[in-house]
Amino acid sequence: MARSKVPSTMQEVNLSDPSGDDYEALSRDRIPVRSMTEADLQNVIATDRKITGRDRKAFYKRKMEEVLRESGVRVSLVAELEGSFAGFIMARVDYGEFGRTEATAVIETMGVNPGFAGHDVGRALMSQLLSNLSSLKVEQVTTTVEWDNFSLLAFLKRCGFYPSQRLSFSRRVC
Repeated sequence: MARSKVPSTMQEVNLSDPSGDDYEALSRDRIPVRSMTEADLQNVIATDRKITGRDRKAFYKRKMEEVLRESGVRVSLVAELEGSFAGFIMARVDYGEFGRTEATAVIETMGVNPGFAGHDVGRALMSQLLSNLSSLKVEQVTTTVEWDNFSLLAFLKRCGFYPSQRLSFSRRVC
């Protein structure tokens, strides 16, 4: 008895298949990712301080207020591994800017606890963020990176990011 082949357009996509784009592998299946809560603030601040060497407590307190209190669309996530806080990502959705009308997400900040570097925590966070944004019908994600942060640039490249067609300009006020 001959078996009928399922047309390729009807086959289920195997998102955990590592032979394709390994970014699409569902790291979030192995690393729990959840919505950020106010209880995560101290871990976010501590992780950022380990990464940057700076105290940006005021910045993160303000961001947490935006996440919890403002009506704009924000997607802020936390990853946990081995029962510990492993990393975070904070993004917002803009529904049009500079005369454009499409929804664009902006990754404002992210960090992985250095103790969990190399465990795919960043990939799990990015994978869940993109899944959440897809359900919101967001078609594009942007972020800004310092030109010499080569490890973050490499991570974003592995995640499918590329330089945009926009130029960023800055000017000192004083």
